[in-house]
Amino acid sequence: MTTATAELLTVPEVMVRLKVGRSTVYDLIRSRRLTSITIGRSRRIPADAVRDFIDDQIEEAV
Repeated sequence: MTTATAELLTVPEVMVRLKVGRSTVYDLIRSRRLTSITIGRSRRIPADAVRDFIDDQIEEAV
């Protein structure tokens, strides 16, 4: 992943993709299970980080 091509998602977009609430997304960020960056006062999550999180959850379930 290069920073020039990385798709950055908002918290509401991640909420939709993971089908979870706002506080859950922020809990995942706070616990460092979901990588994010801050741009100004906005929080952005790389789409690759969401895919990695899902992959990790699937591996844990197996």
